[in-house]
Amino acid sequence: MKNIGIVAVGGYNEMGRNMTAIRVGEEIIIMDMGLRLDRVQIHEDVEIDRKNSRDLINMGVIPDDTVMKHVEGNVKAIVCTHGHLDHIGAIPKLAHRYEAPIISTPYTSELIKQQIKGEKKYQVKNKVESLTTGSIYQVSPQISIELIRVQHSIIDAAFAAIHTPEGIILYANDFKIDRTPVIGEKPDFDRLRQIGKEGVIAMITESTNSNRSGKTPSEKIAADMVTDVLLGTEESRSGVIVTTFSSHIARIKSIIDAAVEMGRIPVLLGRSMERYVGSAQKMGFLDFPDNLEMYGMRNSIDKALKRINNEGKEKYLPIITGHQGEPGAILSRISNNNTEYKIEKGDKVVFSANVIPNPMTRANRYSLETKLKMKGARIYDNVHVSGHAYKEDHWELLRMIQPEQVIPAHGDIIMHSNYMEMAEDAGYVFGESIHLMRNGEEILLE
Repeated sequence: MKNIGIVAVGGYNEMGRNMTAIRVGEEIIIMDMGLRLDRVQIHEDVEIDRKNSRDLINMGVIPDDTVMKHVEGNVKAIVCTHGHLDHIGAIPKLAHRYEAPIISTPYTSELIKQQIKGEKKYQVKNKVESLTTGSIYQVSPQISIELIRVQHSIIDAAFAAIHTPEGIILYANDFKIDRTPVIGEKPDFDRLRQIGKEGVIAMITESTNSNRSGKTPSEKIAADMVTDVLLGTEESRSGVIVTTFSSHIARIKSIIDAAVEMGRIPVLLGRSMERYVGSAQKMGFLDFPDNLEMYGMRNSIDKALKRINNEGKEKYLPIITGHQGEPGAILSRISNNNTEYKIEKGDKVVFSANVIPNPMTRANRYSLETKLKMKGARIYDNVHVSGHAYKEDHWELLRMIQPEQVIPAHGDIIMHSNYMEMAEDAGYVFGESIHLMRNGEEILLE
C-alpha cells in the first residue's frame, strides 16, 4: 500500500477546532479548519478578526497546525464539509500558510469568502473553489475529492470521499440520517452504499452524540415542535421571542412559516442572522414572505426593538441570536434592560436550540433564563432536535460504508469511547480496525 497517514491536528481532544490532514505519499489533503467556540465565549458572533494565529493557538481557539511542519509532503487542497465555524472559522488565520485551493459546497464557499473578507490580520489569497455535491474535483493525477450530500443543522453539508490509488478515505463530519429534511434532499444513500462496495480503507467520523440511544429525530419533527409551540397557545396578545442558531436555515424557515400562520411579522435580528440567512436567500435556498424584516447592525436592531415594543409586541415575531446567554447578544441585552423591548409578565421566550454542553455556556444560559423569569417571561425550552447522529445513525452509516479502519473525531475521549463501544458491536477491534487518536498524532494505514 502507498504510504497513507492520517494526522489529527485538532478536534480529537475536544469538540471544536476541527482539522485533519490526510497524507497520500507526499500529497496532503487538509480537512476542515475550525474554531473552538467556547474558548471565544461567543457562539456565532465571534470577534477574533485582529488576533494573530500564535495567540489563538495558545488560547486553544484554533488548531495547532505547527504539527504540519513534521509531516513530509505538500498540501494540495483544503476541503471544508460545511459552514459551521468549528469547521471553517480558522481559515482566515491558517489557510494562507498553504498554497492550496479551498474546496467546499456553494453555500459553504460563500460563508468562507465572507470569513476571509472580514479578516483584519492576514492576507488570505487561497482560491475558493465551489463544488456541488455529487461532483468530483481532481486534485492531482493520484487524488480526487468527491463531495457527497448529507444532512446536518446547516444547509449544503457534505461528506468528503478522498479517492486514492489504494481506495477511498471517507471524511464523515458532521451529519444526521434525516430522511424528511425541511430544506434540501435526504442524504445520498445510493452513493454512500456504492463507495462502500468500491472499498473504503478508512472512515474518519464524528463521535459527538454517539452515546445517545436511538436515532436523531428528523428536522421535520423540529418544524412540528416549533409550529406546535407558536400556534398552540390561546393567548395571542402576549409578546413572543424565538431564539435559535443563525446558521440553522431550515429551523429559521420553520419559524418564519409559523409567524406567517400566526399573522405576525417575522423580524430577523443579529449580525450573524443577516450573514447566514441573507446568503441563503441570495442563493435561492430560502424564500422570504413580503413583510419579513431583517436587521444586522446594532443601531438598526435597537430601533426595530423600540418600534416593536411601541407598536404592539403581538404584531411581530422577533427571531434573534443569544440562546446560549452570550454576553452582548441580543437576548442578553433584552434581559439586562439594555434595549427598548421590555419583557412583561406572560411574554414568551422560545429557545429553539440546545444548551452547548460546557460549563461556561451552561452558566451563561442559567443566568439568562433566571433574569427572563424574574421579569415574568414564560420559558419554552429545548424546542429543538439535534443536527448530530445518535448511536443508531452511526450504526447505520458504519454498516452502509463497511470501512476497513475507523477513526472517531470531533469529540472528547468520552465521546470517542462511546463510539468505539458501538463499533465493537459491529465487529471492529480496538487498536486493530478502530483507533483512538489525540491531537498532534499521526497514524499510518497499513
